[in-house]
Amino acid sequence: MSSLYSMKIENLSGIGKKRAELFNKLGVFSVGNLLNYYPRDYEDWSDITEICDVADNTTVCIRATVGSAFKSNYTKSGKFIAKVAVYDESGGAELVFFNNRYIMNMLAYGQTYLFFGKASHTLDGVSMTSPTFQPDNQSSAVQPIYNLTAGLNNKVVTNAVKKALKLLPETVNDPLPESVRSRFKLCGLKYAIENIHFPESIEALETARKRLVVEELLVLNLGLRDLKNRKRAANKNVIIKDYSDSFAKLLPFNLTNAQKRVIGECVGDMMNPDITLNRLVQGDVGSGKTAVAASICYTTVKNGKQCAFMAPTEILTEQHYNSINELLSPAGIKVALLTGSLKPSEKESIRARLETGEIDLVIGTHALITDKTLFNDLGLVVTDEQHRFGVAQRAKLLSKGNSPHLLVMSATPIPRTLGLIIFGDLDISIIDELPPGRQEIDTLLIDSSKRERALGFIKKEAQKGRQAYIVCPLIEESESDLISAEEYAAELMLNYFSDIPVGILHGKMKPAEKESVMRDFADDKLKILVATTVIEVGIDVPNATIMMIENAERFGLSQLHQLRGRVGRGEEKSYCILVSDSTAQTAFERLKTMCSTSDGFKIADADFKLRGPGDFFGSRQHGLPKLSISSLADTRNLDLSQKIADYVILDSNNLLDDRYRALKAEITRLFKTTGDETLN
Repeated sequence: MSSLYSMKIENLSGIGKKRAELFNKLGVFSVGNLLNYYPRDYEDWSDITEICDVADNTTVCIRATVGSAFKSNYTKSGKFIAKVAVYDESGGAELVFFNNRYIMNMLAYGQTYLFFGKASHTLDGVSMTSPTFQPDNQSSAVQPIYNLTAGLNNKVVTNAVKKALKLLPETVNDPLPESVRSRFKLCGLKYAIENIHFPESIEALETARKRLVVEELLVLNLGLRDLKNRKRAANKNVIIKDYSDSFAKLLPFNLTNAQKRVIGECVGDMMNPDITLNRLVQGDVGSGKTAVAASICYTTVKNGKQCAFMAPTEILTEQHYNSINELLSPAGIKVALLTGSLKPSEKESIRARLETGEIDLVIGTHALITDKTLFNDLGLVVTDEQHRFGVAQRAKLLSKGNSPHLLVMSATPIPRTLGLIIFGDLDISIIDELPPGRQEIDTLLIDSSKRERALGFIKKEAQKGRQAYIVCPLIEESESDLISAEEYAAELMLNYFSDIPVGILHGKMKPAEKESVMRDFADDKLKILVATTVIEVGIDVPNATIMMIENAERFGLSQLHQLRGRVGRGEEKSYCILVSDSTAQTAFERLKTMCSTSDGFKIADADFKLRGPGDFFGSRQHGLPKLSISSLADTRNLDLSQKIADYVILDSNNLLDDRYRALKAEITRLFKTTGDETLN
């Protein structure tokens, strides 16, 4: 089939240059592309309705014979109308076609066809307007519906696909060898292609779809694994000695077993001369990712290398700096803070000391990636909350050293299988244990009738010296049923918290304004912060004990879990109050999941099944190849493709076996869409 990718679409019978340009708009440039241009939907023509049983305003399929000549005329507005009578054994119907002068040559008197479309009852009986049709002896039970562009109708695309299918050789070079297909119960490629376009039955369609979905996910999986292997360059910053034990002695607490394991995995990579550390560390809110990062930085510096630690906001950067500097400076490690708000003279001084190697570890924001920031010997890059940074930003920081090690941290739990896809070029370590003494957060679900009582509880907590977040969903002006964050804050200040300092935070504020409000809240100058989800990742306020989330059904579970993680960071009992008036059963089930577990990975699995993968993607999504038929929300086939990938790699010694030559070609073809030439 590979030769069909080199055959231009205009070379297909019946497609000239102009029509080829329309196919090009759909991303179809070759006959091979056309065979991979799968239908977006299907019409089931297997359920034939007799004309006498046709209900008004229903979509039906009838088998009928043309029983009259066409009658045509023009409306007052100039529209051409053609009408013809058809019949079956139970009765007759009238077909009406608008602005189709060729229809009279397409339906022959006395011939039987299947007609599919919307039927209605008129004074003259049953009528169908512009139905689609096929000769009875040529019709498939299931008809494909394709995505179209102006100038191309479904019939043109359908006919083109039929012609393309005739060009398939009798024996197609299948990317999946028979051994793989039989082991995992998948049909052959030719059967799959024929039945994804023109299924013999609904069962045949399901068989074909499964085969093509699994193959596409397998190709994606193997391609990303190949990328990871190719990026495993020889270690140019080999760590000679592991200082993890001496770092642990600096801590006022004991590391969990999970933290020790992850630190060991990272240091093991850095001491391996054959690979460079390229690892994502996932951990639930409060699992101690920062301590893990500090340990890796400590070992790196003790081996004579510099470290750069980048965080998404200035206040979070400052909090990292304060905690890490307090920990490492007594051990003789020079830590510096570099943010955009520093005075020019301060930034110039820090950059000069970085370039000479006087500073061991710099913690900063995007100021780290400017051209002015240079390092003496950068050995490790750490990024916190990976999804807040683009791939290009991460690459820019990595370019400031000679292939430095990379440690990526994320508090957004991602189902393992999806994580292997999203972060396909990174190894993954999971901190799946919370430190002892971490406060359990009570999560409550209420409706708006109990809101006043909840606000009273917040007021009592504030009067005791505690702090609280109240979160509103992001809103559009048209959504009049939702109160805006600004209006809500004003109402609370006037009616409920007139004697309590309340702040507001939303995405339309200038960065400096946001930083100022977050700093005031962190410094306890504000007792209540009314905000949109901009506080999902941001500040550590141990004194905050309540998180109240309005219209909670409008958030994803993982997002709710992230918001909940803003409280429970101190010694006092903490609460998360979910407010929702939704009567939808699925919304209720989702919110009850939040109340029943605090395990971020269980919540992520539930969110993935209910909402799909959208919430988990940041700018990384733009780096993935475009999928033709599969979805990353298809957990069952995603898991199956993972198993097949494991089997193929073991069976073929990393696709070096000739049996997998066609599969390797598919990987190259798919990844060309990302511009990643490493796979070509």
